[in-house]
Amino acid sequence: MIRLLSNTTPTSTPESLTGSTSLDRATLRILSVPAMTLLTAIAAQVAIPTEPLGIPITLQSLAVLLTALALGPKLGSMSMLLYLITGAIGVGVFAEGNSGWLTIIGQSGGYLIGFIACQPFAHWIIRRKDNSIRGWFAIFTAGIVVHAIIFAIGVPWLWFVRNLDSESDPMPWSTAIHFGMTVFIPGMILKSGIAAGIAAWALPTVAKRLW
Repeated sequence: MIRLLSNTTPTSTPESLTGSTSLDRATLRILSVPAMTLLTAIAAQVAIPTEPLGIPITLQSLAVLLTALALGPKLGSMSMLLYLITGAIGVGVFAEGNSGWLTIIGQSGGYLIGFIACQPFAHWIIRRKDNSIRGWFAIFTAGIVVHAIIFAIGVPWLWFVRNLDSESDPMPWSTAIHFGMTVFIPGMILKSGIAAGIAAWALPTVAKRLW
């Protein structure tokens, strides 16, 4: 009788343990959004101004890319939206400590909007159908695509804003493309490589916790 009772005693995992695990994951997902916003704000302060337009070379897009790789479409977009909102209300999180709506609607505003628009694409490139993560080259390719989307919005925006002033000489497309994209291509390649190295090492763990 004692042995029978012993064999029929349930040994299932306590529901409280499962609930705790789910709660921990949910907490990590929530905290990851402002954490990557903060990382982007810090990276934006590492800035080298360029002439003649004054658009700086920063580590900003590296943080944006890492956000896209680590958080995925929804959380990544939320993090970048929080970044724009934080800057819009006056906190100096944009490049060189800038802030406010005038920065968002100014010549660099298209790049900022691109930070949100690019978020889903990296995830689609690096994630297989079975939820496993592709290799280094795919992650590097995602970095190039993310930057390309930022430029695709940022350069036309730059051209449009610069040509709003009827009293100044109109900016040709060639100038907008050169000073709004071409000068940033070496940095784009370098930052994509750095992000790919970090992501190839960290993403398997991050994906299990955040995706």
